[in-house]
Amino acid sequence: MKIAVLVSGGVDSSVALKLLKDQNYDITAFYIKIWLEDELSSLGSCPWQEDLDYVTKVCEKLEVPLEVISLQKEYWSEVVSYTIEEVKSGRTPNPDILCNTRVKFGAFYKYIDKGFDKIATGHYAQVHKIDNEYYLSTSPDNIKDQTYFLANLSKEQLSRAIFPIGHLKKEQVRELANKFDLPNKERKDSQGICFLGKIKFKEFIKFHVGKKIGNIIEFETGIKLAQHEGFWFYTIGQRQGIGLSGGPWYVVAKDIEKNIVYVSKNYHSIEKERNKFEVSNFNWLNQENPNTGLQVKIRHGEQKYNCSIEYINNTHAIVTLDKNDQGIAPGQFAVFYQNEKCLGSSVITKAL
Repeated sequence: MKIAVLVSGGVDSSVALKLLKDQNYDITAFYIKIWLEDELSSLGSCPWQEDLDYVTKVCEKLEVPLEVISLQKEYWSEVVSYTIEEVKSGRTPNPDILCNTRVKFGAFYKYIDKGFDKIATGHYAQVHKIDNEYYLSTSPDNIKDQTYFLANLSKEQLSRAIFPIGHLKKEQVRELANKFDLPNKERKDSQGICFLGKIKFKEFIKFHVGKKIGNIIEFETGIKLAQHEGFWFYTIGQRQGIGLSGGPWYVVAKDIEKNIVYVSKNYHSIEKERNKFEVSNFNWLNQENPNTGLQVKIRHGEQKYNCSIEYINNTHAIVTLDKNDQGIAPGQFAVFYQNEKCLGSSVITKAL
């Protein structure tokens, strides 16, 4: 079996590479360069060269061939432009989900064509084949589990995916990195959105969308508390970065037309409770339109809610949670599960 292994310079993908090497597969490592030098050079630097240095050292140690390819244009057209348009529309995008679907298992998938049987990454997720059908399952590490970011893959993309560390917990991967004496064994995990490097998301948005002064208003009283530079810098449920004293303050609503951001100290009060939202653009990995024994994640993390789905038609539905969540943000993805099985995804269109 020929396997294309996507490596980032981090511990996870490096351990994945080593595990596949030890299983005697025919493997080639690929580093995808997506850093947008022309678009972002004025904002700061990206550690891509440092990443590539680590990748090179790991591949040399493991004696694995390495190819460096540029998918910058594809990343801009498929992921970054989507992110900008979603922000302009007042929604909360998730570029990392689109990166997997449209770049790692999309543009790169097309790049290697049928030259490789599988694409391997260092994601914390599992793929199982049962009766010629492929299933996406969660990692035993609830904190690191990354099925949320993979739930928008197509059935064909999932059939070619392999996640060599998906059955492990993070501490086990760290132990293996030390056991294998990998050059990056002590390297810390990267944080943030992949195409930004060390650049803050707010600076990126300011560069591309600009500023527009508006009011920050207390939800309950209608009192103006301060001004902001644009509603697109805020997301529902946000606590950090609001800049008000006497908090904690939370973003509870946005008025897109009037450019108003509403905040409140009483985040969990009755009038702001939400347990229903509308979704669209379903992507089911296995069974179509499931409706029993469901759980849902509305953001990456451990939190799952039991839920029910009322299908309006083939493209829209109403999701009802068993508990309230004040951070339901249009534009984010709702990812559905049946216990450890990830069923697929949809996009949140509005809270109800």
